[in-house]
Amino acid sequence: MNSDASYWDKDYGRRGKLWGGAVHNLPPIASGSHVLELGCGNGKTFSALTSRGLAVTAIDFSPRAALMSHRVALQSGTGAVAIADARQLPFLAGAFDAVIAIHIIGHMCEKDRERIAKESMRVLREDGMLWFSGFACEDLRFRKGKRVEPQTFERANGTVTHYFSEPEVQSLFPLLEPVNITTERWTMRVRGKDHIRAEVVGVFKKTWQ
Repeated sequence: MNSDASYWDKDYGRRGKLWGGAVHNLPPIASGSHVLELGCGNGKTFSALTSRGLAVTAIDFSPRAALMSHRVALQSGTGAVAIADARQLPFLAGAFDAVIAIHIIGHMCEKDRERIAKESMRVLREDGMLWFSGFACEDLRFRKGKRVEPQTFERANGTVTHYFSEPEVQSLFPLLEPVNITTERWTMRVRGKDHIRAEVVGVFKKTWQ
């Protein structure tokens, strides 16, 4: 399963830059905020965040991915990148103003999704914000591949993806106050036919507990 760093390391080694295109739904975070990006990959979102004057720390458990994002940091002259596992973050509690978790938690099994959510809540400061996105059950790839857990499927290439509902995303972060949870949909044309892509996007705030 692709919750293992070696899977992603091999994939980046084989295919290089996995993620391209424009960054959509970039969070409105105040300039100068200390931001943690989970699963930075080849630096697509990392580059967009640093360009907005944010103090970004990006992590990935794939050394190859972290190196690619590190090169982005060197080119821009800002931001920091570390090889680290989101399931056990090497940061103090309350260290960040914001946490960005874009399409990372959904590539984990249930136990690990809960671990990442717990760690994300821990490192977020009081009044800090968390942005989440993961594919929704309405997505065209839902139920494609081998079922490994409820709403979780492994495709032929080994990629494991969990598909979320809005209530599930809300329950994933019990210590945070949900600000907005929505399902966003867009059309993708495949072999002459239109198909729906869908993701659940959640915005959360850490209030006093």
